[in-house]
Amino acid sequence: MQDQYLIFGLALATFAIAIAVLLVMRARIAAKKKTPERSAFLDTHGGPPRKNRPGTEH
Repeated sequence: MQDQYLIFGLALATFAIAIAVLLVMRARIAAKKKTPERSAFLDTHGGPPRKNRPGTEH
């Protein structure tokens, strides 16, 4: 019975640590970008494909 509480506690601690690491890394990236906005990829994704660069036509 005691082992079940230990496993449940370790699982919750693992999730808490993972969430804390994700939040810290997101804050570090926002500080480096000097803006908390999400990546521009999300805004521009899904448009028409761009043309090939010169010399890359096959």
